[in-house]
Amino acid sequence: MKNPLHYQISECDCGPTSMLNAISYLFDREDIPPEIIRNVMLYCLDCYSAEGVPGQSGTSRMAMMFLSNWLNEFGKIGRLSVNSAYLSGEDVYLGDSSRINDVLRRGGAVVVRLFLDEWHYVTLTGIQDGKIKMFDPYYWTEPYEEKDIEIHMDHPMEYNRIVPERYFNQDEEKLYALGPVAGREAVLLSNRETLLTPEQTIEYFI
Repeated sequence: MKNPLHYQISECDCGPTSMLNAISYLFDREDIPPEIIRNVMLYCLDCYSAEGVPGQSGTSRMAMMFLSNWLNEFGKIGRLSVNSAYLSGEDVYLGDSSRINDVLRRGGAVVVRLFLDEWHYVTLTGIQDGKIKMFDPYYWTEPYEEKDIEIHMDHPMEYNRIVPERYFNQDEEKLYALGPVAGREAVLLSNRETLLTPEQTIEYFI
């Protein structure tokens, strides 16, 4: 059975929440080893605030890269049928030739770092007609000034936002922008048993 995706419980834990949401989206709860939950929480929240408070500045890119590599190796030894790949810099964008779009079309999930009021992690779970299905773990139900960003609270297993693709590719610190290319990152996650082949997708671009 799949679980609903969940919201962060503090101002700081968007990173581990988004990683665990990606796993919950891809796998039934009976199949998820507790070791994954333990390690995600163990390695995230590694950034100190200016006052030296641990975890208060959230999760570092280094921690996300480490977790991605660990998950991929975890899949290789047969503990869970998970694949994971870490992207950074100019490889992180939305578009026809993007690896992010490819994984989403094929039934995977992507954790990305983007801008909300500050840098923030979310989980992308689908793509349709130039719009991205996204679960933002920061609980918020008020409409946005940007009228084309849709809030959906009736798809808890999959997404709570639908965001036009163009928002993500902005270089500026604007709502849901991936921001400056040098600082971009994404973790591509998939379930090997359910991932579609390129031939099985309707909108596959070579």
